[in-house]
Amino acid sequence: MNILFIGDIVGRPGRKIVKTLLKEIIREEAIDFVVANGENAAGGFGLTLEVCHELLDAGIDVITLGNHTWDNRDIHRVLEEVDCVVRPANYPEGTPGSGYYLAESQTGMLVGVINLMGQVYLDPLACPFRTADQCVNILKKKTHIILVDMHAEATSEKVAMGWHLDGQVTAVLGTHTHIATADARILPQGTGYITDVGMTGPRDSVLGIKPEIVLEKFLTKRPVRFELAGGPVELNGVVIEANEYGLATAIRRIHRMLE
Repeated sequence: MNILFIGDIVGRPGRKIVKTLLKEIIREEAIDFVVANGENAAGGFGLTLEVCHELLDAGIDVITLGNHTWDNRDIHRVLEEVDCVVRPANYPEGTPGSGYYLAESQTGMLVGVINLMGQVYLDPLACPFRTADQCVNILKKKTHIILVDMHAEATSEKVAMGWHLDGQVTAVLGTHTHIATADARILPQGTGYITDVGMTGPRDSVLGIKPEIVLEKFLTKRPVRFELAGGPVELNGVVIEANEYGLATAIRRIHRMLE
C-alpha cells in the first residue's frame, strides 16, 4: 500500500495548498492513506475543531500534533470529538486524547499511527522510546502497518528513534523543525526513515513566519508578535510504500508548489 505523510501544515496558506492539491496527489501517487501533522494548522499555532474538519474533508485520514498541541483552547473539543487526531503519547496518564490511533485505509487494511514528542530542548515528558515500545506492542495486535510521527527538536533523538524501531514499524517520520532533510532511506530491518519531512506553508518565510519579524526578534532580543508570511506556498511530504508485512519497500520525498 502507498501512504502519504504531509509535513507540518502551517496556518491558512498550508491548509490552502492541501485543499487545492491533495486529491490530485492522491490520484497521481495512488495513495491509500494520508497522515498529516496539524499542530500549526490554525493560525500557525494549535488546532481548532473547524480547522480539523477542514483538513479531514480535504482527504487527510489522521492528524498528528506536537509541542503546540495546547496552544488553542479548542483542542479539548477536538480531542473529545475527533478520534483520528492524536497528540504525543508520552504526555502523562490522564491527559485528554490518545497518543495512537488505528484506522482503516482505502484498501481495507488497518494502519496504526503513533505520535511522540522528543525530550531534548522540549517539555520533559515521559521517555519517548519506552512509550514507543508500549504503543507498538498495543498496535501490533491489530496491524503490522504502523507509522510514527517523531516530533522532536534534536536530530540525534529522531535518528535514535529510527534505529530503536527499525524492523518494528513501517516508518519513523520526523516533524517539528519545518526544514525538509535529504536523508529519506530504508533502515536495515525495513523501516522507512526521514529526519524531518518539512513544512507545508509559506515558502518565503522563517518556518512559516514573516522573515522581517523573526529578524527583529533575533536582532533586538525583544518579544515580537508572529505573523504568517504570504507569497508562494509549498507542500512537503513523503510517500511510503509498504508490503503486507508492514515493512517499507520504498520511501521518497514529494514537493509541490502553489503560487
